[in-house]
Amino acid sequence: QVQLVESGGGWVQAGGSLRLTCAASGITFSTSNMAWFRQAPGKEREAVAATRWSDGATYYVDSVQGRFTISRDNSKNTLFLQMNSLKPDDTAVYHCATTPGLISRTTYYRPERYNSWGQGTQVTVSS
Repeated sequence: QVQLVESGGGWVQAGGSLRLTCAASGITFSTSNMAWFRQAPGKEREAVAATRWSDGATYYVDSVQGRFTISRDNSKNTLFLQMNSLKPDDTAVYHCATTPGLISRTTYYRPERYNSWGQGTQVTVSS
């Protein structure tokens, strides 16, 4: 049974930083493609970043490029999202997701590509 558990969310002022963690179990983490998505109230779920296991490629949505960094520790089955220079627009519930399938620059942002999701962690950025 796949289980993804996010942590590290919270409240922060604009310009601050948070580090999100996703602990994975029930999958072969080292050969799983992983991603972070977020969903703000009244908005659709959107991709934030993804990492491809085969070559270490990383992808970011334009709005977080240069501010967020996705990384993984295969020895601990853990995915991270370092978020710096946070803005009020980053306020959302952040979910990690996984897929054993392929991802690329043109597919990583599609929620339907991922077959398992965590419950999410709330990030609130005040102005």
